[in-house]
Amino acid sequence: MKEEYIQIMEEYQDMPLRDVVFHTLRKSILRGHLKPDERLMEIKLSEELGVSRTPIREAIRMLQLEGLVVNVPRKGTTVAKITEKDLKEVLELREGLENFAVGLAAERITEDQIKVLYENAKVFEEQVRNNKTDDAEYILELAKTDEKFHALICEATGNSRLVQMMNNISDQIYRYRVEYLRDGESRKKLSEEHIELCESLKNKNADRAVELMSRHIEKQKEHILSSVVGKID
Repeated sequence: MKEEYIQIMEEYQDMPLRDVVFHTLRKSILRGHLKPDERLMEIKLSEELGVSRTPIREAIRMLQLEGLVVNVPRKGTTVAKITEKDLKEVLELREGLENFAVGLAAERITEDQIKVLYENAKVFEEQVRNNKTDDAEYILELAKTDEKFHALICEATGNSRLVQMMNNISDQIYRYRVEYLRDGESRKKLSEEHIELCESLKNKNADRAVELMSRHIEKQKEHILSSVVGKID
């Protein structure tokens, strides 16, 4: 776990230490490294992150304000459990933001951005062709490429606030995106849809792009909800 923390901390190295610790723990929770109901012990975290207990304590307070951790009597501070309602709300918000983003991107995307998007779609297509379903690292690489595809579309809008909101949502659904990508048929369909989205954006066809994205996200939403209902509180 220490190595994962170090990798995440490097992303935020220009921030004050308290914020570095906060973002590191936050991403670890949202990405599933820290599991729901897992205890957050200050001494252990201090040793693993290589910092004093003060920024750990401050970061935990910030996480409590976001509802990501809770204080449990006789147990201490633990990672908050996700509810079915929480998950549905996040997925609904993602659907709305993705549809808005792709419509805006169709109007604003540049030729260079289209080229990069196609390159990403081709990388994903090649990864899908390799088909290593039982390889955990392979699934994580797929998730990273898929996440980047959607990030590129959002960046093409030129709207920094939208990018920030999408990054937040992307973090929150990351663990469920991974589960979706374990299914071979879903991966193939996803790859085909990425190419179709590239075509619609290249042609500046906003209506078609929104239609494709809506279908693309709706399928994922249905799969994610059906796969986790009954496994969460």
